[in-house]
Amino acid sequence: MKIVELNHVAIHVADLERSRAFFRDVLQLAEIERPAFDFPGAWFRLGTQQELHLIAGRQLATHSHNRGDHWALMVDDLDAWEAHLTSVGYPHFPRKRRPDGAGQVFLIDPDGHYIELCTPPGVISSEQAK
Repeated sequence: MKIVELNHVAIHVADLERSRAFFRDVLQLAEIERPAFDFPGAWFRLGTQQELHLIAGRQLATHSHNRGDHWALMVDDLDAWEAHLTSVGYPHFPRKRRPDGAGQVFLIDPDGHYIELCTPPGVISSEQAK
């Protein structure tokens, strides 16, 4: 008996269309088909197998912090992602490097969830990964 993989992350959002635009336009996630539930939401592909599920109707405050409640997305080129965030005018925190050499850039989604963009230890750009 074992856990095979993380299937999806679900987060509650206050404004579905605002969050849908953020994940589609800022984080460039592909929206995927969602079953016809009896509540509003949207689903996005995360990587090759995982999904992000947005559930509309958030009414409670978000309690998130980069050293506490956050989730991380492995990226191929942190330099390119920082340039993209700057070009679209989306605020983000200055890059950090973990003690093991992994790169990290944190940003906050429209509902206050902290999101980490990260690279493997020692890799910041796609050129280094080659």
